[in-house]
Amino acid sequence: MNSPLHDAAWELLTTARSAYRDDAVAVGWLDDEIDRFEGPLRIAIAGPSRSGRSTLLNAIVGDEIAPVGSAFTWYQDSRIPQAVHYRSDGTVRELPVSRAGGGLRCEVPIDPGPDDEIVVNWPSRVLRPAVLIDTPGADPAGTVLDRVRTEADAILYATPHLTDRDLRALWPDPVHEVAGCPAVETIVVLSRADEVTGGRIDALTAARLTARRTDREVAVRGLCQTVIAVSGLIGYAGRRLGEAEYQALATLAEQRRPELDEHLLSVDRFTGAGFPVPLDEPARAALLDRLGLFGIRLATTLIRTGSASRPALSGQLVQRSGLTALREAVSELFLNRRPQLKARAALLGLRAVLRARPNPDAGRLAAAIEHALASGHELRELGMLAALRYGRTALPDDLAEEARRLLGGYGTGIGARLGAGEDIDDATAWARTEKALIRWREEAENPAFTQDQRRVAQTVVRSCEGLLTDLAEKQDL
Repeated sequence: MNSPLHDAAWELLTTARSAYRDDAVAVGWLDDEIDRFEGPLRIAIAGPSRSGRSTLLNAIVGDEIAPVGSAFTWYQDSRIPQAVHYRSDGTVRELPVSRAGGGLRCEVPIDPGPDDEIVVNWPSRVLRPAVLIDTPGADPAGTVLDRVRTEADAILYATPHLTDRDLRALWPDPVHEVAGCPAVETIVVLSRADEVTGGRIDALTAARLTARRTDREVAVRGLCQTVIAVSGLIGYAGRRLGEAEYQALATLAEQRRPELDEHLLSVDRFTGAGFPVPLDEPARAALLDRLGLFGIRLATTLIRTGSASRPALSGQLVQRSGLTALREAVSELFLNRRPQLKARAALLGLRAVLRARPNPDAGRLAAAIEHALASGHELRELGMLAALRYGRTALPDDLAEEARRLLGGYGTGIGARLGAGEDIDDATAWARTEKALIRWREEAENPAFTQDQRRVAQTVVRSCEGLLTDLAEKQDL
């Protein structure tokens, strides 16, 4: 299925570039927008201070690459590790970097300027489809998040608990608001899931339930795609767990539980003298640094209940941390919808240029931008996919699965939407789409459905109509 929004954004960018050809400042801005439009997806990790943003980034990448600092830091794929500091005064300095323990060590500037940036090149498959941006802690004035919305195509908003202050921060300003469209660019991450319930063994389960309840709150639904609970510390530990660490944890698990649990109540007890397990203090300190006390309790419990090898324990830690769920959500809602998110960001960027630099053609271009955004069915598809995936709107199982498929949840090509291979012939595709269209038109008028359910059905109807339009255009060529 073609992306009309993507095509419209490109046409408007190039038309505006021509209209502003005599305005050097606007041309520079528009050239930046065009370069961004053609580049990889930009995903920012934002949130308040001490919300675990850098730990979350390390868990997603699988390497310890996030230096702790107060500058916007961009991470992109490259064959050679490198870090460059771009100062707001125009000076550029390469920062000393080195590999250490499977990660990156970078000498970050002690006091970077508010507009400084650091660009880190790091070889990683995760960074090939997207650039990740680690941001400073969100400030009360909202200047950090304003910059995030300006420079990023999508946002992972990390916070330990979603507070009223977070909700105010997530509320879009007029420059970045798209009337009538869901907030498709944001996923909220409850980023310290291992600390819920005071770090009890059921903390991750409780955090998932909290995320699910929060996701369905009316005040939250209009501000993000979904809410996911993640422990970046546990997820990263699972991805980087070594054999020596597993053996140390297995040694702990062999100890009788009452005796071990007594020493897992505090850091001092775990690292202090009189520890009942033959594991020296440096080894215990290393485990504590990797997993934390909660992670050690979880890992030893998992070993006792069947995770009898390093790969098995690693997989369980990653799964239970919420990292797998987060990566699946990022893949489905961000990476697979790169054209739509790029188009949205480009149109909002172009709208900002028009407001800042008056031009005789600005009114006509602004009207075209608003029309493209208002008629952006692909953005509504994204919102409905999130609603179905995370239970905001429930449909009978067979209908829910078909709706997700037709909305592009498993791929945006015609074959993927119809549950067939991409080599499906046009006649078969037309017949299947017509059949689906008739069925979903009936569901859109189903009196037993709620308003939200009928809204999903109406969106599926529009998707089917779009498929038929694409097929008709192919026949006309």
